[in-house]
Amino acid sequence: MPLSDRILGHFQSSAQTALDAAAVLAPGIEQAARLIVHALADGNKILACGNGGSAADAQHFAATMINRFEQERPGLAAIALTTDTSTLTAIANDYAYDQIFARQIKALGQPGDVLLAISTSGNSANILQAVGAARARGIHVIALTGRSGGGLAEQMSESDVFLCVPAESTARIQEVHLLAIHCLCDAVDSVLLGVEE
Repeated sequence: MPLSDRILGHFQSSAQTALDAAAVLAPGIEQAARLIVHALADGNKILACGNGGSAADAQHFAATMINRFEQERPGLAAIALTTDTSTLTAIANDYAYDQIFARQIKALGQPGDVLLAISTSGNSANILQAVGAARARGIHVIALTGRSGGGLAEQMSESDVFLCVPAESTARIQEVHLLAIHCLCDAVDSVLLGVEE
């Protein structure tokens, strides 16, 4: 197969996965946006975490909340739990890697906050621990995952928002995660700025 055809195939696969996910994810993204707006209106904050590419997504989300997405607005309270290498390595060294987010949530999280937990498989041990810590602190959870949702699916309660990309490929799931995050940021801004129809 020519390399150009292989590249075209990735574009087509990505576009199809996004289209397949749209109807599945749209209601949940709206629910997540309203949960975030409600938390922010009550003076709470959003915490975000993930590993690898999902860590980058958590940081991208927090950056768009604190700075802006596409519309001018005041900064919104968000923290990516993936960025402080001293804290991450201290927890991993002194306790365990699966505690790197949970210990931060226990220290920084308050009832009414929201945790955006990102895991393509839904089985990352430190994400599962983070969700458990969030639940113990009265923090709402938005789970962004793929495949079957893994262990995250089993941890969800009725007050949580479960966004599961219907795909198997890690690359395709991550691509839709970024699109979902952009949709979430736009939806939050639309509600806050009164441009919602």
